[in-house]
Amino acid sequence: MEKQTYLGPEINPPNPPFPQAIVENTPEVIVDFVYDEGLFFISVQNISDRPAYKVQVDFEPPFKGLGGSLEASSMPLFRNIEFLAPHKTISTFLDTSTAYFKRGEPTRITARISFRDGKNRPSTLTIQHDLEIYRSIITIHRQVPKSASPAGNQ
Repeated sequence: MEKQTYLGPEINPPNPPFPQAIVENTPEVIVDFVYDEGLFFISVQNISDRPAYKVQVDFEPPFKGLGGSLEASSMPLFRNIEFLAPHKTISTFLDTSTAYFKRGEPTRITARISFRDGKNRPSTLTIQHDLEIYRSIITIHRQVPKSASPAGNQ
């Protein structure tokens, strides 16, 4: 199986030509904001071949989701994931992009991810996100005609 290269947001550190996880064979955990047809999701992803332990994410500044009713940045998902298997992704719905932007929630968010490897050695990555890039995306919402039936029920 060919190893894939991650081409996501800039991760600080590392500055070497190869990500730290590849050089040291340690886990690499990222947090991403996923935009899908007008919906925002947040995902915690172990993009390495090694498990990660005691994963925690701190966001700055804090932000709210679900129409402003939930401080998303303090959800239990981001406080402690005891074990995150290699190549596992855990995602949660944040909000519609329309509601998020309308409330004036922050668009520049820093995610600081802390985790440990199998030998209990700590690692920290900091990722800068700019959700402003999604504000001008035009999304078409399609409705299923009332006469349509589910596949296989014909």
